[in-house]
Amino acid sequence: MIAGPEAYPAMKDSGVPWLGEVPEHWELSRLKGHLVRNDSGVWGDDADPCGTVVLRSTEQTVDGGWRISNPARIRLARAQIAAALLTPGDLVVTKSSGSEAHIGKTSLVTNDVAALNCCFSNFLQRLRADELIIPAFLWRFLNSPLGREQLVFQSTTTTGLGNLNGTILGNCRFALPPLLEQTAIVRFLDYADRRTRRYIRAKQKLIKLLGEQKQAIIHRAVTRGLDPSVGLKPSGAEWLGDVPEHWEIWRSKRLFIPRKELARPHDIQLSATQAYGVIPQDEYERRVGRRITKIFRHLEKRRHVEIGDFVISMRSFQGGLERAWAAGCIRSSYIVLQPSVRVDANFFTYVFKSRAYIGALQATANFIRDGQDLNFDNFCAVDLALPPIEEQQIIAQAISNAVASTVATAERARDEITLLLEYRTRLIADVVTGKLDVREVAARLPDEPDSPDEPDEPIDAEPETPDDLDEIPEEAAL
Repeated sequence: MIAGPEAYPAMKDSGVPWLGEVPEHWELSRLKGHLVRNDSGVWGDDADPCGTVVLRSTEQTVDGGWRISNPARIRLARAQIAAALLTPGDLVVTKSSGSEAHIGKTSLVTNDVAALNCCFSNFLQRLRADELIIPAFLWRFLNSPLGREQLVFQSTTTTGLGNLNGTILGNCRFALPPLLEQTAIVRFLDYADRRTRRYIRAKQKLIKLLGEQKQAIIHRAVTRGLDPSVGLKPSGAEWLGDVPEHWEIWRSKRLFIPRKELARPHDIQLSATQAYGVIPQDEYERRVGRRITKIFRHLEKRRHVEIGDFVISMRSFQGGLERAWAAGCIRSSYIVLQPSVRVDANFFTYVFKSRAYIGALQATANFIRDGQDLNFDNFCAVDLALPPIEEQQIIAQAISNAVASTVATAERARDEITLLLEYRTRLIADVVTGKLDVREVAARLPDEPDSPDEPDEPIDAEPETPDDLDEIPEEAAL
């Protein structure tokens, strides 16, 4: 992406196995030797519209970095405000989380954040470096794989809980370049990030447009069929509108019945996912490249699932019903729907994932506001259009053919984003640990201010996480 950086001419052994060799003129340090503030935030009282802005967490941005998020107004005492007020250049670090993926994620307090006159919550730790460290350099290091791995390892081995504290952060080891070199490193990485963001945003816009195109194809096919000359009739269902006059409108519960059978002795564990449907947990792990916690107790209380069934999951109000692509068992809190002989599973796979159908589900109750799960009554409240079975099969095949190139193009775009983020991560790690010398390259770079009209959107609007949440003990869902 950016040509030119090469290795430093003279290196030395850092004495730290995970850091390896560093440039000969870099200083080996512990973070505590360069911090003028290393303190926890405030708890505060209940939300108050007239209170002080408090930052509660951080989130991942379009380029894979981290930014401050979730500000809230709470009432603080004057002394608390004075102690926890953030200034430009401060770093805030996530101290505790249910996942190692979030431990140690670090955000840089920018001028616009500081202008809020905000404080930070007790779930974050504030670091303020001395005059020998440029905050943006330290921010880059702490978010690099070596920085994060060091913090995660120390948080687990020291506390046993996967939590960070000021002592752990202060003991963090790193190699410190001279100030002018830090400036060059920050300039180079900022330039690389701007290009990364622009590329990813362009790919995200393409993926969004392709998704809209796919949804339009699906909606028209599952509500109007394939023959534009066929006569139409009112369906009586708002989400369907007019449908072909030879189609029938059925109550959902007459086409799908709840499967009551409990797990069989040799059933494999399944995960209900918005990205892949209902698939074996082992297959899900292979697809996403990480492990999930499996349940080994009360498996007999789970529900049996057959191929072609549909599952109402904990997130169906967001992404529709999930089709089962494998037989096995799933959480007892889920509803398994067995299709009748009048139903083609391929056709209703598209119906249940269409935005119009999902919108109809969302309109059946206040479960989104009240925190309730989608249930069978919600499902039954949405009537379905039923073409003849042969026509269902033809429509499903036509949709599959029509969206094949759209799906493939979107998948390639996602793969390109993934590869670019992997490259970015490796580049940052090599630069902030002295494996690449960017001083000459940085000096030749043009000045390119950030575009204020391009917000840092999260990378994944629909994260691919398993919906059956097997990390929760099974007995808690009974």
